[in-house]
Amino acid sequence: MEKKRKRNQKAERDGDRKPKSVPVAENLKQQPFPSHSGPTPQECLDIRDTLLSLHGLPPELAKYRKSQSTDDTVNSEPTETVLDGLVRTILSQNTTETNSQKAFVSLKSLFPTWEHVHDAETKDLENAIRCGGLAPTKTSCIKNLLRCLLERKGKLCLEYLRDLSVDQVKAELSVFKGIGAKTVIFFSLSLFF
Repeated sequence: MEKKRKRNQKAERDGDRKPKSVPVAENLKQQPFPSHSGPTPQECLDIRDTLLSLHGLPPELAKYRKSQSTDDTVNSEPTETVLDGLVRTILSQNTTETNSQKAFVSLKSLFPTWEHVHDAETKDLENAIRCGGLAPTKTSCIKNLLRCLLERKGKLCLEYLRDLSVDQVKAELSVFKGIGAKTVIFFSLSLFF
């Protein structure tokens, strides 16, 4: 206990304190390395496209790719909604892909619709996703997301994000408490593949 206090006092004397974090919405408007001349965002997209043409889409991102088919055939595989994708991204924080998938399957088997998740007791949701780790934190984030979405849009649906640019998606998602910059960026990237 005494060592910790001494460390804190030393840090205060040295001015070695962590800088205050910048709000997510403000942070997303800035380029990550403004002092560097390149690569530009367009150059990054060009490199991504070149790598995709050479190596194809990684299998773990294939489920997020929009269907490019122009025919009117019905796909027998159920399509994942944007809200499904965002909740999967939340559940993937600080855990393995296997555990996050188990947590999502458990969540959807107990609560088949987002309305059921919204109306569920917090403890029941925590128990459903416990296998993914950090259940109280992730439950709070998911419940907050659904509550805010219902208040703002009147329904539990994020499909309108498909029609927005990456910057607009980032701005939309950054207003939800518990959705941090890394989640927004990862989700935005997966949405546009």
